[in-house]
Amino acid sequence: MLELTGDKQQIKNAHAETRTRRFDWLQPARQWLNGLEIQNASMAHLLCRAIPTQCPFERELYLLNRKVGHIPPLCKLNPLYEEVVSLRFRALCYLADKCDEDIRCYC
Repeated sequence: MLELTGDKQQIKNAHAETRTRRFDWLQPARQWLNGLEIQNASMAHLLCRAIPTQCPFERELYLLNRKVGHIPPLCKLNPLYEEVVSLRFRALCYLADKCDEDIRCYC
């Protein structure tokens, strides 16, 4: 069996690290969404209206009153799903905590 020595082993380790480390193209968008601060009630209301409570793509398929299929929620395929849901939650918390508004209409 062939053994790698010194420099060759370091090159092999560096190559393995490069393969496992990937550049995340969406990291700037994630940071921007996570860094958004809710500063007024109108912005919070806009976010709560614009971001749906649950995935609008999930459907049950019926043919002649019989269920023939189900389309699963596709929103979780969105790479920014967690950040968007978190933004909506922060907007709801702002309305409830800072503005003392009733948020039941958004649930």
